[in-house]
Amino acid sequence: MFLDIFMEHKHEKLYNINLLYFEGAMSRIKSKKYTGVYLNELADGDMSYSITYKDEDNKTKRFTVGKKSAGITETYAYNKRNEFINQINLGEEPPAVTKKKKKNIITLDAVAEMSYTIKALHNKSNQTSKRKYEMHVSPTLGQKDITRITTEEIQKLQSIHAKKFAPKMVNTIIGELGTVYTYALENNIHNENPVRKVKPLKFDNKRLRYLDQEEINELLEYTKDNEQVYLCILLALNIGARIGALVQITPRDINLKTKTIDTIDEKNDERYTTFICNEELERLLEIRCANRKKDTPILQENGAKLYDQMKDKVGVVLHKMFNKEVTDPKYKVVPHTLRHTFASHLAINGTPIYTIKKLMNHKDINMTLRYAKLAPDTGRDAVEGLYN
Repeated sequence: MFLDIFMEHKHEKLYNINLLYFEGAMSRIKSKKYTGVYLNELADGDMSYSITYKDEDNKTKRFTVGKKSAGITETYAYNKRNEFINQINLGEEPPAVTKKKKKNIITLDAVAEMSYTIKALHNKSNQTSKRKYEMHVSPTLGQKDITRITTEEIQKLQSIHAKKFAPKMVNTIIGELGTVYTYALENNIHNENPVRKVKPLKFDNKRLRYLDQEEINELLEYTKDNEQVYLCILLALNIGARIGALVQITPRDINLKTKTIDTIDEKNDERYTTFICNEELERLLEIRCANRKKDTPILQENGAKLYDQMKDKVGVVLHKMFNKEVTDPKYKVVPHTLRHTFASHLAINGTPIYTIKKLMNHKDINMTLRYAKLAPDTGRDAVEGLYN
């Protein structure tokens, strides 16, 4: 539907740009009195006046000023051209051009809506990606003409977010913008992708910190009086999912008979199975499932945005308990540390690396191999029994 709307819009744009060739135009004649002014004889006997000028990019543009029957004269058209040129020389865009453009532009938001709508047909877990775009790209660039957004503007957006987020998150945000431009290229909406010229931020993605058993016990004891935070942490430690996945779990996703949870992997836009192997977790899930509608998130307690709410609440607790005097980001405890803790303890307990990969729903074994060093005496049994 959105693509159809766009095509109608595109055809209308082409019509407007070439207006002087339609509406029964007979011929276009250069003015003998004024440079850049054209007289257009119309089939109904009327006359329209158009002008040419150079825009801020030194490209020749044509603008239809109006018809003789509406009171427009050759001199008026010439004066309008001079007005345009003076405004452009001052770094301004002529208001008449701006008004016309507003009718014709295709905004970044419009293309993003088309892109995410089409993507949703093939991918049910599209909402996380769309949310990142809406929160971090749309407020700054969403209403701009997609064909006029520059690499410099995107680099500025990157710099703004780099002051607030980790490099990996910034790269993800810019990546979402890149997917919108890829869609625009594939559908002939625009012929450039300015994101390609923006260099991703470099970062060390190897967080070294995980919670030991004593710290886990202290954390659960500290949060047990706040059921929402307690359940979120208990879930994270026992199924290893990201906060973005935990906040989307509903009673419909939970099977207490098989003790499994149909969990969304919002990073890879797919679903995978996690397991309920903790009695306290099972007890809390049973209570929450009994008191909620099938599609209400089990962590939802009010109308606030659940992802932001849980990330903030859990983040504050972790920072207060574990980050005193910690300056190196690799050693700070953050909500994602709980996922890292899940995988680390699996490795410490001797879980095969490919099993950890499956439980974490990693796409690349190299992501899982960082935990291999935690496995106790890896390979010792195989070597000891080699020649016996």
